[in-house]
Amino acid sequence: MRSPIRGLASSDGEEGSDRTPLLQSTPRVEAAPVCCSARYNLAVLAFFGFFVLYALRVNLSVALVDMVDSNTTLADNRTSKECAEHSAPIKVLHNQTGKRYQWDAETQGWILGSFFYGYIITQIPGGYIASKVGGKLLLGFGILGTAVFTLFTPIAADFGVGALIVLRALEGLGEGVTFPAMHAMWSSWAPPLERSKLLSISYAGAQLGTVISLPLSGIICFYMNWTYVFYLFGIVGIIWFILWIFLVSETPETHKTISRQEKEYILSSLKNQLSSQKSVPWIPMLKSLPLWAIVVAHFSYNWTFYTLLTLLPTYMKEILRFNVQENGLLSALPYFGCWLCMILSGQAADNLRAKWNFSTICVRRVFSLIGMIGPAVFLVAAGFIGCDYSLAVVFLTISTTLGGFCSSGFSINHLDIAPSYAGILLGITNTFATIPGMVGPVIAKSLTPDNTIREWQTVFYIAAAINVFGAIFFSLFAKGEVQNWALDDRHGHRN
Repeated sequence: MRSPIRGLASSDGEEGSDRTPLLQSTPRVEAAPVCCSARYNLAVLAFFGFFVLYALRVNLSVALVDMVDSNTTLADNRTSKECAEHSAPIKVLHNQTGKRYQWDAETQGWILGSFFYGYIITQIPGGYIASKVGGKLLLGFGILGTAVFTLFTPIAADFGVGALIVLRALEGLGEGVTFPAMHAMWSSWAPPLERSKLLSISYAGAQLGTVISLPLSGIICFYMNWTYVFYLFGIVGIIWFILWIFLVSETPETHKTISRQEKEYILSSLKNQLSSQKSVPWIPMLKSLPLWAIVVAHFSYNWTFYTLLTLLPTYMKEILRFNVQENGLLSALPYFGCWLCMILSGQAADNLRAKWNFSTICVRRVFSLIGMIGPAVFLVAAGFIGCDYSLAVVFLTISTTLGGFCSSGFSINHLDIAPSYAGILLGITNTFATIPGMVGPVIAKSLTPDNTIREWQTVFYIAAAINVFGAIFFSLFAKGEVQNWALDDRHGHRN
């Protein structure tokens, strides 16, 4: 029997192979119900896993403000005088029991950036290991390790800057395997026409983790002290790990409570997309232009994302001059918008493919363009509103919110072009996409020595330009169908 992939490709060109729902398996198995399904239970548990993961990642950005001696901050004299202090003083006494450290701005930059030096190392190994042994344990222990290290943050800070930097790098090592491991699991669990929904649900946890942890960390620092920030999130991470180990299975075949209908639905929909090759086709993979289209888009998007993630609290405090409690809430607002956008765009993307017969590549291109050029426009606009606090928050929120479209754009394109090697592909693209987290904030800090609005305009210009370039490159060279090198000989496929 002729492969349905090859037949469609021959008749419709490069975009035709992804038009037909579930690759028209024969016999066709009806879609299994969503309610109480094993695949959506996995998405929800993954959602909370990435919630914890990003809470563990970003809590230091807020806690660091309280960890540093205020005299050191004053000595840096970096607060902008362009915008007047507009907040009424809060009458509740600030808790002063947490230990303070004499860390200047450069030292703080090294502490914040050290996470990425560990994070970048385990991306590709994580994807490779997940493709060989599965992603369940790799993801679980990655988050567990990060949670345990987080509990030791106050002790490491007492030992000195070096110990804290090493600890944060070790946390990065643990987190580095998580996204590739999750992608590897979805290659076995996500039916093609439900990928956008399932992956957007699971990865949206990262945004909500940012939304909750930023203001919650500020409140904990204010009413208790900064050490409890690390204790709370560390314990939550351990609790999640226990639930993950007992409730999740590696594949539909090994799940104990999955219905027969759902198992057949998932397996039949993926039948002609997975490769039985035992070795990884590294050379063809690295020569694949569609892979490099994802690399460029991922790098470009993360430049803006990581710059804002690590420096938005600083921008709110030093330029717009919000107090600590406002800082946490307003810093989180953009990520709430992004979380909401991710959930809605995932539903929209799959509906466009399943009900309106849009090709996969068309959906990926459109959503990536909206999710990268839209944020660039509003990021530049945010630099031109001066001290209009409310408008600045609105523009930064819209900018980050529109970025949520990318979750159904380039972010899951790995599963479109090579589902069998999706974990490895994400490891490759995320390795490059981690570089902005290492150098972006450093460059931003060097460009804002006096923390003026004009200096921050330059930071926003650079981020916007990189975003636009990435969007255009992806639109030109991305593909939406499984590539030749990702299929074995029995499933030959013309691009």
